[in-house]
Amino acid sequence: MTEIFGREGDGSQASPRSPGQRLRSLLTMHGAAGRVCVLPLALAALPVIVVLLVITAIVAPVHPAEGASMQEARQRSPAGAVPAGVRVQRAGEPVVDRLPMLLGAVAGGLLVVAGGAVWVSRRQRRQTHGLHPADLRRRYEHHDAVLHAVREGVLVIGSDGRLLLANDEARRLLGLSPDAEWRPVADLGLEPRLKALLTSGREATDEVLLAGDGLIGVSVRPTAPHGGPAGTVVTLRDTTELRALAGRAGVAQERLKLIYDAGLRIGTTLEVGRTAEELAEVAVPRFADVATVELLEPVLRGDEPAAGAGTELRRMAVRGVRDESAIYRVGEVLRAVSGTPMATAPESGRPVLVDDLRRSNEWRRQDAAGTQRVLDAGVRSLIAVPLQARGVVLGLAGFWRNGTSDGFGEGDLAFAEELTARAAVAIDNARRYTREHTTAVTLQRSLLPQTLPEQSALVVAHRYLPAHAGVGGDWFDVISLPGARVALVVGDVVGHGLHAAATMGRLRTAVHNFSALDLPPDELLNHLDELVTHIDTDEVQAAGPGAGEESRGGGEAGNEVPWPGGPGTGSDSQGAPAHPGRTDITGATCLYAIYDPVGGRVALARAGHPGPALIAPDGTVSFPEVPVSPPLGLGGSEPVEVTELTLGEGSRLVLYTDGLIEGRDRDIGTGLEVLRTALATAADRSPEQICTAVLDTMLPEHPGDDVALLVARTQLLDPGRVAEWEVPSDPAAVARIRSACLGTLESWGLAALSFTTELILSELITNAIRYGAQPIRVRLLYDRALICEVSDGTSASPHLRRAATTDEGGRGLFLVAQFAQRWGTRYTPNGKIIWTEQTLDGGRPEPGPDSADDILDQWDDVPAL
Repeated sequence: MTEIFGREGDGSQASPRSPGQRLRSLLTMHGAAGRVCVLPLALAALPVIVVLLVITAIVAPVHPAEGASMQEARQRSPAGAVPAGVRVQRAGEPVVDRLPMLLGAVAGGLLVVAGGAVWVSRRQRRQTHGLHPADLRRRYEHHDAVLHAVREGVLVIGSDGRLLLANDEARRLLGLSPDAEWRPVADLGLEPRLKALLTSGREATDEVLLAGDGLIGVSVRPTAPHGGPAGTVVTLRDTTELRALAGRAGVAQERLKLIYDAGLRIGTTLEVGRTAEELAEVAVPRFADVATVELLEPVLRGDEPAAGAGTELRRMAVRGVRDESAIYRVGEVLRAVSGTPMATAPESGRPVLVDDLRRSNEWRRQDAAGTQRVLDAGVRSLIAVPLQARGVVLGLAGFWRNGTSDGFGEGDLAFAEELTARAAVAIDNARRYTREHTTAVTLQRSLLPQTLPEQSALVVAHRYLPAHAGVGGDWFDVISLPGARVALVVGDVVGHGLHAAATMGRLRTAVHNFSALDLPPDELLNHLDELVTHIDTDEVQAAGPGAGEESRGGGEAGNEVPWPGGPGTGSDSQGAPAHPGRTDITGATCLYAIYDPVGGRVALARAGHPGPALIAPDGTVSFPEVPVSPPLGLGGSEPVEVTELTLGEGSRLVLYTDGLIEGRDRDIGTGLEVLRTALATAADRSPEQICTAVLDTMLPEHPGDDVALLVARTQLLDPGRVAEWEVPSDPAAVARIRSACLGTLESWGLAALSFTTELILSELITNAIRYGAQPIRVRLLYDRALICEVSDGTSASPHLRRAATTDEGGRGLFLVAQFAQRWGTRYTPNGKIIWTEQTLDGGRPEPGPDSADDILDQWDDVPAL
């Protein structure tokens, strides 16, 4: 027994370990499981430990070691004595008999303990995914270190709304007390919105909420979907500095966008005033509360301001305040006082910042009363920036902020300078365009008729409107012709700009020269066609070899030039050469009409030009069929056809260029119908009123092509003011015709012209009988002048020459030229007409070097007429 059970407290080294020691040894052998989960293992081993303690308490006192005394046995007995007569050896015999059973119970208990330890260990490994306790410990230490060291707050909230965990950062951000854990979230004293979010249980991602004096980004996620117990995990991030940085980044981004928008919105037109308004519109309210723009006077005229041009600025735009509330209204002149920001900025070329206008004495020197009104309106800060491009100051831009906004600072100067620099380039472009446009318009208007000639055949009204993008080559003209006739001309040169205007001037001059020859419309257009061809040839040669080959009418197939104003062409197709650096054809169109008030007949011909419109005396609108010939410069050998119409008195003949009926939004057919409607509506009005009504109906606000419009109301010459005689080929008939003419003059009340008229008719009729052929006719027309016409059947034209002293003849036409206001020859299909005009007041032209009296003095034998 002693070999198996040792006495309690025996210090012998050979005695075996006690059951308690064995249990501890067993627990040590299963240390892994015991360390993982000590509580379940202790609960499983508790019954075994109790049994072992009972056995130890019973067996140890009644089984003393061999040789022990009775006194020792009595001391070990629970009662403190051994009954008399009882032998120790005999009392231990039953225990010895029961020892196997006791040992078996102990062994069974140990097996139960070992099995429980194994079961607990396996379960724990399943729960820890097979991790070793050391790994678990390392992970726990790592997670704990991260949880408390990371700059992000973490909260774990249970399903009952209690705070289970809060790391150090969360405590700092929320200002939590040390005993916050295990308390309800609603009782932690959080901000209302934050408390509502944490207690709602809904998910959230980076919601920015107020926490104390700062802002935090809150994200909420449930733990149940990830296998954990019901609850939520909350992460918190301090976004106060981030929000400030984001605010600065937002301001920078907004300013970049403003610069981008300025590039799109400033300079949409080529008008200086409109460009200044666009700058003010862009700046308010995204950069300033009020914006003003002033420009130097030379800029408005298109001129480049010279250095030291002065300090007179004209206000062009105001935004953000009513115009009447500003110190200077739009259109008023601002004279900057020296030393003020308005004077310093243009002089230095640098922006000037006034952060507080209330403390700026320099600014108040500009206008004490006006600046006080500005302060009363709440304006507190100013940046004055010079508008300069290519090193030239063009004006001044002022940006103002009131007291409700943050004042301007040094950081705003660079942005204000960048914004105005972009606007200054657009203003300079508009200025340069204004100069070129003004030059071209001045040139064109100087080439157009300044006044219309006085005549009685037509009542004429006209309009010319240059294109919004630039002047073009449209023109019109009214030309007085002999015999009380009038020529109407409308033409259009391809393209825009100075070249088109100059070409138009050349063509108009040529038309005047050809009209002086009194050519019919078809011949005149043929001469113009040759002239345009020569112009185009000269330009091609000046441009160099090979230039313009593809643009000429005789080029290869597919390179044909469309007729300006013809079908399929619009105003937008003109003006730009097909190939940069090459000279395109100088195409032009023209319509030429001659109206004769004696019979009310009009002869028309056109070369590539839109046909006329006609308003009959009854108000009916029609478009007469006038054969169209190729445009000028493309005609070649194509003949020009003439159309003759007889118009009743009071008819309105309407001539126009293609810019009136063509456009980007309509074709020729649509334009003609709109024109028909406009003319029909204004059929009972005067020519001036018809022009106004047509333009108001037909033209957009900004026409893309220039427009010329001519409206002529026909008048007939009173038949009582027309006298005509047939003249036989007999010299004796001269006196009879002369006498009849003098009687007609007396009936017209023109007896004062009898002497000169008798002299002129005698010479012309005599020449016709002597050198001409039948039929010979004489016609007198009483209009604004007295017109004498003598026609015959030959085309031989007399020529004025200076006769020598010894010559017996050759002085007749010289006398005619001296007594008539003007004279000339007009060819007809059947011969010619020699005509003269005399003023009705009886005046004679200024005498030349050899007056008529000097000539008559050379003939002593000339009988009295």
